[in-house]
Amino acid sequence: MRVMPLTNVFVPYGAYWSTPFCRWQGSLAGEHSIELGARVAASVLPSRGVDPTSLDGVVLGTTVPQRHVFYGAPWAAAMMGAPGITGPIVSQACATAARAIATAASDVELGLRSAVLALLCDRTSNGPHVYYPSPTAPGGRGQSSDWVFEAFDHDPWAKNPMIETAERVAQAAGFSRQAQDEICLLRDSQYRDALRNDRAFQRRYMVPVELRRGKKSVITLDADEGVHETTAEGLARLSPVLEGGTVTFGTQTHPADGSAGLLLCSRERAAACSRDRAVQVRVASWGEGRVERGMMPTATVPAARQALARAEIDVSDCKAVKTHNPFAVNDLWFARELGLSLDTFNRYGSPLVYGHPQAPTGARLVIELVEELVEMGGGWGLFAGCAAGDTAMAVVIEVS
Repeated sequence: MRVMPLTNVFVPYGAYWSTPFCRWQGSLAGEHSIELGARVAASVLPSRGVDPTSLDGVVLGTTVPQRHVFYGAPWAAAMMGAPGITGPIVSQACATAARAIATAASDVELGLRSAVLALLCDRTSNGPHVYYPSPTAPGGRGQSSDWVFEAFDHDPWAKNPMIETAERVAQAAGFSRQAQDEICLLRDSQYRDALRNDRAFQRRYMVPVELRRGKKSVITLDADEGVHETTAEGLARLSPVLEGGTVTFGTQTHPADGSAGLLLCSRERAAACSRDRAVQVRVASWGEGRVERGMMPTATVPAARQALARAEIDVSDCKAVKTHNPFAVNDLWFARELGLSLDTFNRYGSPLVYGHPQAPTGARLVIELVEELVEMGGGWGLFAGCAAGDTAMAVVIEVS
């Protein structure tokens, strides 16, 4: 079955944002991520010329449950100043942002809604410890689970931790430890480009967050927290995480906290809310893929190919490409399979450098993709990122 490109889904230029991403157990560890995301949205939307009450839908993306998450999107909408709207919670591991965009885009494309906010919030810090009662078990004893660490450490279908998927791909493809280290150095260098001129690139979309510390003290978080200095010598000193492996703590991402949001709407609404009406941002398509068990880093390729096919373009048509790369192996595979040079994508860094709060990660990458394309004078852009369960999702946008 042929799936046509989306034709009436737009993002007003500038009607999006990301908070800084903070390392695990850092400055955002004590913040309820949905409350934080809604608070930021309530502040940012009016500054972008968007009245929250003018929205007619919200999609909340989150993967790590916190208190009151059952009330989800309606609760978040009320806190951000739009108590009259509702919508779903979506959760698809690290593909949650792409799924939220796809969900909102489908409603807009079908004319069911004209302006939907995709709000992405996660806090990997202080993840819940869950107990599942089992009255029929010996002694009535149930099972317990550490939500965050169990997600990283055990795929119940593939029977392996996520890091093992990277080792499996590295072994199958012949990716060396040195090649992975070199990718990290490249991505770190690209991220440093985003910090030039007093973080000029990041300031185009990243918003500061005020955090209360005690009754009187307020601090402002205005930049990513937890980005480590990366050198060839430092990477070389690290031991593989798994005995006999090639992946180190330097060649994988780190868990983080943060939030992001972007508005998806009709062409008319986008023009009315755009920071610059000469810039048009269209969501053209999305795609997804699943590969054989235990090979998660390879899933971005079929997802990207599906999204590109739906947009009726080729990867060679894309001026900018962004990837969610929890492991350096991801980018090595993606580049080889799609015929890309490693230095031609992730121009301003990636989660390999600044961390991975799961739900908002993909949203930040799509937002950076928009800004990269604007900087380049427009064109096609591709985002692709893998997710738990040996899956991935991708999104194609066009800036004109």
